[in-house]
Amino acid sequence: MNFNNVKFETSFGVSAQLPKTDNIEIAFAGRSNVGKSSLLNKIFNRKNLARVSSVPGKTVTINFFDCDGVKMVDLPGYGYAKVSFDEKRRWSDLMESYFSSGRNIKLVVQLTDMRHSVTEQDLEMMRFLKHYNYPFIVVMTKSDKLNKSETAKRLEDIKAELAEFGDVLAIPFSATKGTGAEEIKAVISKAVGG
Repeated sequence: MNFNNVKFETSFGVSAQLPKTDNIEIAFAGRSNVGKSSLLNKIFNRKNLARVSSVPGKTVTINFFDCDGVKMVDLPGYGYAKVSFDEKRRWSDLMESYFSSGRNIKLVVQLTDMRHSVTEQDLEMMRFLKHYNYPFIVVMTKSDKLNKSETAKRLEDIKAELAEFGDVLAIPFSATKGTGAEEIKAVISKAVGG
């Protein structure tokens, strides 16, 4: 799979727009401002494939990218407090519709901020994925913000934080340094079958 062969395809803001499809999909989920856009730009070796914003809650659509026929799906960030109730409800409806529309989702890349404990909202998302048997990995973003001993502590702590999910893979990642990018690409390639 050629990660350089990627292009933006389309965005959907309401669940009724989501088309039925049999295409293999890899979904990217996480809290607002966790670094999804930066991750996508890094693994696909592009500067502006996904728009990076300093303002949380900016990804309010489901964005589809095509990579060698595999759909990479950037899901709207959750958990940003300063959006309206109606907006939160729209996001919730969009996410629910995406996951319940019989799609061929081979992997969900669940992002968490490595500097902090896994949040209750992250755990809720992972419980949802586990309940519906969606395979997922955890990518711990912003790893470059921690020193060596802080990194070691977080890697130890996250085992306990994710204990209910069994042996889930957690990969430290830095968009700045590229840490973890090759490992993430290898997991995605394996999930799509090559």
